[in-house]
Amino acid sequence: MRIATTHHTNVIRAASIPLAVLALALATACSGDDGGTTQSAVTPPVTPVVAVSESSGTRTDVRVDYSTVSYETAESTYTERRFDEATEMFEAYVQRKPENPWGYYMLGLSAWKSGDLDRASVALERSHELDPTHVKTLLNLGRVLLDQDRAGEAKERVEAALALDSTVGEVHRMLGRVHSALGSPAEAIEAYRSALTIDPTEVWSMNNLALIYIQQEEYQNALGPLARAVQLRPGAPVFQNNLGIALERTGHIGAAREAFLAAIAADSSYLKAQVSLRRVEGVEEDPAMLPVELGALADAFEREVQRWREERMAVVTPEIGVAVTPESLPTVPDSIPLPPR
Repeated sequence: MRIATTHHTNVIRAASIPLAVLALALATACSGDDGGTTQSAVTPPVTPVVAVSESSGTRTDVRVDYSTVSYETAESTYTERRFDEATEMFEAYVQRKPENPWGYYMLGLSAWKSGDLDRASVALERSHELDPTHVKTLLNLGRVLLDQDRAGEAKERVEAALALDSTVGEVHRMLGRVHSALGSPAEAIEAYRSALTIDPTEVWSMNNLALIYIQQEEYQNALGPLARAVQLRPGAPVFQNNLGIALERTGHIGAAREAFLAAIAADSSYLKAQVSLRRVEGVEEDPAMLPVELGALADAFEREVQRWREERMAVVTPEIGVAVTPESLPTVPDSIPLPPR
């Protein structure tokens, strides 16, 4: 089996690409990590629905009354990704049920998904006040605060979630995002490694870890986690694009082109991958470059994560002398269902 290597003595034509141009193609940690948005807008309590009169063709504002809409209907609307409508439905719901933290929780998620960050943060803060023990509220509040460029406040919320439950990889991943936003890459790397010791299939932690390496121009180090992320989630265009960038910067132009094409195949509208593909068109790979073996890189990273787990989790408790091994750790589900109402 041919193992990937990078010869530093080789002249790699792709390395002359300005980093400012390269940065345009990077998919950041929040670009698909949690499905959030980065645009903030304030909407009125009741959404006007624009209607067109059939006889005159004139536009009229029709205000929809959501005052009797049930939680179930609002939740179904959210599930259907009609986030603007869901926001107004949950707004009406919390007016009727101001003591229910889940109404505010879903109002916060709906407003966040619709781009109303101010409304989302207020709703999630209220949900947290009503139920201070709900970890997912703190995590999603942290995401909203990050989107608002309030990383310091996000750090407080995520650390509060960590104090409530440190056994969930998602909490450590969010802490990594916060540290990254605050300009602390070493702390972010440590947080992503912690997330992977809890859940070795946590693909977003792999992606985010690799992004830090890319930002630090440690492209070879980025290949392993991205190869593993693509192995676990081959249809994720973000992972394919980021893998392509790491391959491009290590001189594997042909493999980079394949990764960019895979990203576009997964999502034909993905602009970052289209830009990336155009960047490598016509670029020749150094003939002395050895072929890259992505499967071997993924396997090597998987073994590295296992080593982290063994180092961090095989700890002997002095009081009772019981060893805690990776196999004894609780498994973490891929997703956590919405809380009961």
